[in-house]
Amino acid sequence: MSTSEFIQHLYAQHKKVDTSFPDKEMAEQFIDQVFNFLFLPNKKHQQVSDLEKELNILKSYLSSLAYDVVHTEDKAELITETFFAVIPDLYATLMKDANALLLFDPAARSVEEVIVAYPGFYATAVYRLSHQLWEQGVGILPRLFTEYAHSKTGVDIHPGARIGDAFCIDHGTGIVIGETTEIGNNVKIYQGVTLGALNVSKDNVTKRHPTIEDNVTIYSGATILGGTTVIGKDSIIGGNVWLTYSVPSFSVVYHKSEVKVRDKNPFPEPLNFVI
Repeated sequence: MSTSEFIQHLYAQHKKVDTSFPDKEMAEQFIDQVFNFLFLPNKKHQQVSDLEKELNILKSYLSSLAYDVVHTEDKAELITETFFAVIPDLYATLMKDANALLLFDPAARSVEEVIVAYPGFYATAVYRLSHQLWEQGVGILPRLFTEYAHSKTGVDIHPGARIGDAFCIDHGTGIVIGETTEIGNNVKIYQGVTLGALNVSKDNVTKRHPTIEDNVTIYSGATILGGTTVIGKDSIIGGNVWLTYSVPSFSVVYHKSEVKVRDKNPFPEPLNFVI
């Protein structure tokens, strides 16, 4: 294929692309600006009116992004007004998340440190903002937000997941929380945890991901799969556990390590084999 033929082919493919996607760069800038508006004071904001102006700018940005999805001004305005009407409640919920991190992480010194320095809190904040838009039926826009947070933090939370109050992600890197996951209140999750599906079939399965009840702690590397899998309240799931079945409340699930100390007698099997 010549260069001119390739250009013609590329042009034809571009014509087929769904143009209802919002601007990706603008979406990323918007979600960062909302986070900063809520949690990172701007030195330029000397008066209440300055915050009001900033809020109006954010509303304008969201309206523009929403218009690219729904293609009508009335719907875009309704999405925007509904979203910002619940911002005070989302802020209150996120402060519970920040305080949970402060409470459970001995390395945390203040809520301000959690907000500024903890990627788990940033990922949770973007998730909660995105979930609100997901519930409003905006679709692709919240996916752009959470994938942006994923790229920045290594925490992959689908905006369709349902997560209760005082959610605590410590360290965070490598966490995956699937679309139909349900998580209760006061749940703590460490790095490398996967809350996933047992298969990737696109059949009409409404609940593919597990349910985690209140006051559960899931340590690093644990994998919990399946839509019928329920981790009962007040349970502890140890590191590197693989679960595809439910466990009752107050359970402790862990792998038992076995340690053998060498002596003068050789092991029955050679240890220096090569795969």
